[in-house]
Amino acid sequence: TILEQAGAQIEWIDARAGLGAYEELGSPLPDETVAAIREYKVLLKGPLTTPVGTGFRSVNVALRQHFDLFANIRPARTLPSIDSPFKQVDMVIFRENTQGLYIGKEYWVDEDKKTHAESIAVVTEQASERIIRAAFEYAITHDRQKVSLVHKANILKFTTGLFLEVGKRVAKEYGSIEFEDLIVDNMAMQMVM
Repeated sequence: TILEQAGAQIEWIDARAGLGAYEELGSPLPDETVAAIREYKVLLKGPLTTPVGTGFRSVNVALRQHFDLFANIRPARTLPSIDSPFKQVDMVIFRENTQGLYIGKEYWVDEDKKTHAESIAVVTEQASERIIRAAFEYAITHDRQKVSLVHKANILKFTTGLFLEVGKRVAKEYGSIEFEDLIVDNMAMQMVM
């Protein structure tokens, strides 16, 4: 393997999770796996099967919530040697991982018929500030010029309205970084134009 060729001195510890763990042990995220992650403080996780539309909730979401892995940071950069219709892409996307619709709060309005389901998005001031501040701190330490807060506050007035309000407040503390807010529809369009 690449790690062997690099001479990496790694002692691997196998831990079970996902559909196989669920079928064998009755839990998609067994306590022993959580204990091993907590003890060794590192995890190299491969793809896990999550039933679509039924069954247990995503192990990825459970890990994020259990270990408070709030920041999903995704750099995207055009590589000069790869032909692409998108030129000069250089962005880093920060997504809050522990709130919004990812909390998995959903229920059947009509439990008997199962024809009407609803999900609840949770947005708190604390979580919003934490992810927004993380983006600004990243911008400073990585010599970035701008932070764009993407939202849907034109429709979701309370949840993403709160996120936007917190973003505007936090932005005032980072005067050297340009700040803008964009409705998600607009941002999606600008990303492909």
